[in-house]
Amino acid sequence: MKFPLLPKSALSHNRPMIIASRALSRSTASLLFVGILLGSVHAQQPSIDNLLKKLPPPEKLVKPPVQRALEQEDPALKDPLGRDVVAAIQSRDLTRAADLTRQLSQRYPKSAAVHCLYGAILEALHRFPEAEAAIRRAIALEPKSAFAYFLFGNLEASQNRFGNALPHFAKAADLAPHNPYAWIFLSGCAEKLGRKQQAIDAAKQATTVSPEFLGSWLSLARAEKAAGNTSECLRAILRAGELSPDNAYIMATVGYSYINLNRIPEAIPPLQRAARFAPNDFLVQGQLGFCLQATGQAAAAIEHLRKAAKLAPNYPPVWEHLGLAYAQLGRHPDAVKSFEHAIKLLPTYQQAWQHLANEYRLIGRSAEAQQAALKAAGLKKSQPNESRKKG
Repeated sequence: MKFPLLPKSALSHNRPMIIASRALSRSTASLLFVGILLGSVHAQQPSIDNLLKKLPPPEKLVKPPVQRALEQEDPALKDPLGRDVVAAIQSRDLTRAADLTRQLSQRYPKSAAVHCLYGAILEALHRFPEAEAAIRRAIALEPKSAFAYFLFGNLEASQNRFGNALPHFAKAADLAPHNPYAWIFLSGCAEKLGRKQQAIDAAKQATTVSPEFLGSWLSLARAEKAAGNTSECLRAILRAGELSPDNAYIMATVGYSYINLNRIPEAIPPLQRAARFAPNDFLVQGQLGFCLQATGQAAAAIEHLRKAAKLAPNYPPVWEHLGLAYAQLGRHPDAVKSFEHAIKLLPTYQQAWQHLANEYRLIGRSAEAQQAALKAAGLKKSQPNESRKKG
């Protein structure tokens, strides 16, 4: 039995296609598995599908539109008024930034870069009609501006109008084919619209033009998973792991993906690395302990399972696997205590009752073994095995 995985998403966002600025950091690992629900051990297993939902959307690894707009090469943006715009943005006063940029656009009415900046700021303020007008003006001034079309796509996607966004991202990718951002967003839009092959093709293009960018591989993993291509999805996740070997968040996902595919020995190295960078993540410690115990490395398993139990003392599966590890080493009294603790936390824990019955027999407590076995059998009859969908 693998550890149940019941986290609330630490990366939820209201507008799924809005770009955020933060790249991955080690500190995000501690946010990956929060909100564990302890009501049932018949919980959702760590499927690739659910793991991908916890990974940051590829779009979040791209600089926000406003920041990218400021990086455009245009003399107008070096105007003193432009510096005031930057100061307003840095102080997070977007309303003032919008007003200053409007003034800048009046001073430089033929600057597509200024209109792009104005549109990006207005979009961030949810002033969508005004933002569209500014972006259309930029396109009229510079019809081959890939960034303007990208902004138009982002504007539509931020309103969940993915069908409208798709052609704009496609145009941006056509005008700037070596930039991965438009391909990534094009893939995301196509996935939202159920165009699975188009999503895969666009994501593959992102990995081709920018093979060292983590977002490209996360995009491909997401697209392949949506199409039901589990092996291809895993390959993309593994490549993401190669690009982020010091990131507990990514390495844990690699490990859990191997567990999901029942390739337990291969899960151990990435989980060991994740445990190194996230020593206080109880689920990383627990899943690593599970893998070690499942491969006969009981002594090493106990070290990690005891740490997981200390970090999450009320999580029954930790105690079950700790009991199994003790049993492997012949430490049957310790195994009994672990299984007893598991059923104390969750009296309907059928597996723990069965293990406890076995351990009672081994230490000569026959009557208690019979009672535990009857309890396990009764729970088995009343709680038939559920089919567990895996990715």
